[in-house]
Amino acid sequence: MAADQGKKPAARKTTAKKPAAKKPAAKRTAAKKSTPAKGVNVKKATKAKPSAPLKAGATRAAASKSNATSDLKDRAIDKARSTANDGKTKAGEAIGTFSEMIENSAKTIDENVGEKYGDYARSAADAVSSFAEKVNSKDVDEMVDDARSFVRKRPAVAIGAAAVVGLLVSRLIKSGMDDRS
Repeated sequence: MAADQGKKPAARKTTAKKPAAKKPAAKRTAAKKSTPAKGVNVKKATKAKPSAPLKAGATRAAASKSNATSDLKDRAIDKARSTANDGKTKAGEAIGTFSEMIENSAKTIDENVGEKYGDYARSAADAVSSFAEKVNSKDVDEMVDDARSFVRKRPAVAIGAAAVVGLLVSRLIKSGMDDRS
């Protein structure tokens, strides 16, 4: 009997070890089953967490920040408009002065080249003068709207004009840098 008792506890120990060894294997297979295949998106459902109530100071700070942002934006727009109006006025005056110069040179052209060419100069002066009047009579917002409609009607011409203006500006900058050297 002593021999039987000695075997039983050993058998119990081994049987106790086997289920313990099987448990991690069961976890591994369960983990393999729950992983999705490649390229499959699996979204887990999560419960919405209640948000903390906002404090009165936080809402006031957010409101003052948005007010400060809109105030800054309004000031920038007003500054840009006033600068554009000043530029428009100066451009109108410069175009008017250019028209007067062409008109004055028409008399000299009449005397030196002929009256026919003087008439060309006078018609050019009239066209430039009417353009100066249009620039002076329109508001900046109207001019922007006119430019937008022109670009919509003739995008190829607008792109070409932008390219020419860019080329002229780059030449002016380059010549200015060459003078400094």
